[in-house]
Amino acid sequence: MESSFKGCLRWVFLTVLLLLTPTWGYAEEGLTAIEAQRINEIFPQADVISDPLGDPPVRTISLGNHTLGYAYQTHDVFQIPAYSGKPINLHIILDAEGTIKDAVVLEHHEPILLVGIPEQKLFDFVAGYQEVGANDRVVVGHSDSATKSVDAITGATVTVMVVNESIMRSVRKVATSLGLINANATAPIRAEVLEDLFNTADWAQLTGAGAIRRLHLSRGQVDESFRGTAAEGVDDAPPDSRDETFINLYYAYLNAPTIGRNLLGESQYRWLMEELKPGEHAIAVMAEGRYSFKGSGYVRGGIFDRVQLRQRGDIISFRDLDYYRLSDVYAQGMPEFREMAIFVIRSHYDFDPGGSWELELLVRRQTGPVEGVFSSFSASYQIPDAYVSRPAPLVVDEPDPEPIWISIWRNKSMQIGVVIVSLALLLVILFLQDYFVRFPRLLHHLRRIYLLYTVVFLGWYALGQLSIVNVLTFTHAVMQDFHWELFLIDPVIFILWTFTAATILLWGRGVFCGWLCPFGALQELINEAARKIKIPQFDLPFGLHERLWAVKYIILLALFGVSLESMATAEKYAEVEPFKTSITLLFNREWWFVAYAGVLLLINVFTRKFYCRYLCPLGAALAIPTKFRLFDWLKRRKECGNPCQLCAVECEIQAIHPDGRINANECHHCLDCQMTYHNERKCPPLVLKNKRQRKNAAAPRPERIPATQLDG
Repeated sequence: MESSFKGCLRWVFLTVLLLLTPTWGYAEEGLTAIEAQRINEIFPQADVISDPLGDPPVRTISLGNHTLGYAYQTHDVFQIPAYSGKPINLHIILDAEGTIKDAVVLEHHEPILLVGIPEQKLFDFVAGYQEVGANDRVVVGHSDSATKSVDAITGATVTVMVVNESIMRSVRKVATSLGLINANATAPIRAEVLEDLFNTADWAQLTGAGAIRRLHLSRGQVDESFRGTAAEGVDDAPPDSRDETFINLYYAYLNAPTIGRNLLGESQYRWLMEELKPGEHAIAVMAEGRYSFKGSGYVRGGIFDRVQLRQRGDIISFRDLDYYRLSDVYAQGMPEFREMAIFVIRSHYDFDPGGSWELELLVRRQTGPVEGVFSSFSASYQIPDAYVSRPAPLVVDEPDPEPIWISIWRNKSMQIGVVIVSLALLLVILFLQDYFVRFPRLLHHLRRIYLLYTVVFLGWYALGQLSIVNVLTFTHAVMQDFHWELFLIDPVIFILWTFTAATILLWGRGVFCGWLCPFGALQELINEAARKIKIPQFDLPFGLHERLWAVKYIILLALFGVSLESMATAEKYAEVEPFKTSITLLFNREWWFVAYAGVLLLINVFTRKFYCRYLCPLGAALAIPTKFRLFDWLKRRKECGNPCQLCAVECEIQAIHPDGRINANECHHCLDCQMTYHNERKCPPLVLKNKRQRKNAAAPRPERIPATQLDG
């Protein structure tokens, strides 16, 4: 309150002083006292200040015939409504090279004092633009990649976004009109969208071609962006949650028919194009995660305060009238999103659809009742050349960024390292299984630890739960237009799929289903605990059990058939998998999804891996290539099945037929039967063999008669 009072008192004193001071002899009519005072502070040697001339109107500040700088008011260049609905008028002074030497608020109607924010903070924020050049890239908030950054004002995000846009857009327009910066660099020949070009494409093809781009932030990345600021350590993620998704955001340019029609569908695209006026453009923004790109600013003040675009330094912000709700999309294979929106770029921005642009996301962290720090994140976009025509070669301001999957792999290096080491350990166990099974107690403990790792780290932490959706997506990509980038975007999933494909050829589906499936591991650990506390177990008669195997194959065929018509619909029906509920979302979901997963886990308490045996379409999909495995690693004896039935009785998922054959399509490679196979005190054929050997060893040998006695 005291600083606010002092700030107001200073401005009152300054205004009174200037009103009482004789006007400069060289000050032209219409120059206010504050403008005159600021120009005198910056250029005390000036002797001429011209009238506002040109378009936009700008005053020239000179010493004789030498130009010192320029001055103008932002409302003469752009009038951008702020939080109050009215523009903020600022006085800007530039030097002869187009660098801002002074910026001051002349008039505003922002009610920021009503929420306890001193007006002085607005003045200090504007003053932070000193020494910013017309070609500089300015980001509101902390950003390591920005050329210039200015601190924002907590609680007045809308206001500072408007001020930033007013200053930077006006400076570039004025500097261009005066010839201080290259007009061709700021306003190149615009590309034209090829409105008659349309090709059918699904989500994978659109993302693979770069028509849809992605900005993915983890909680750890956001935490790192606040390092060295007052918000360091505020709301930081726990160490085990640093790789958790903060926001997973996709964005795309919609005017191009191949993008817009495939993404929105025919009717919605046609409606949008009819809504757009000449020179207007639309983008789609879709996201999931903890953070909302919409925020609440557009409700309070008519502006979205968390997302904006930037093209060649110009800032494009969106207001409530620029927003359309996107309730559905039609691109096949599209993931689910928590929020979706269409934003319209109005014609006064002179947007170039063929030029590169950036989407910027603003994140705020509170450091006090009204104090806070902002951090800005950006992602680039360049429409594929095939969708636009260019009258002249496009000069790209900045080199294209590295593929996003490379940065994701770099950011998840810790996860990748742990997963690779764990898979290497599993390979050791599998290749040396004949050695490990001779130590049942050791192998049981090792297996339980590995299953616990699979659930906690691989599933809940790294979100490495494979799904039938991955199989369907891969199948469609192979049939249509395959792009590796689609699968490289999630390193843990990619590594697991690569490992699973290799082990299917060597061992069969059992390696994944028995060791690497988080939901399968969760079921097995729960059933183990149930057996420990003597909960009775129930197994179906083998004849019925064998027929129920077919159910999961029927589910697989149904999902594949639906996916041929609509991948989005198939993903909805793929909720037959409880993986998303129990592993990805940790049961934080609608009650019916949680109830479904809970019922399956409850059945598993009494019947081991009920879901895996009878319902899992992923298991069915992996069982099909299992028929082409190269080796039979699980050993059997001629006595297995006839007369010995011990392994068939002990197999807890009933993968061993009564005749002793192991069904590799159903086996989970737990190695229990191999422990019995090598156990000389448990395996009946071995016990009988050893008994015979002992009996033969104990039988008396016939007495040997000396040869001399035989001769006699």
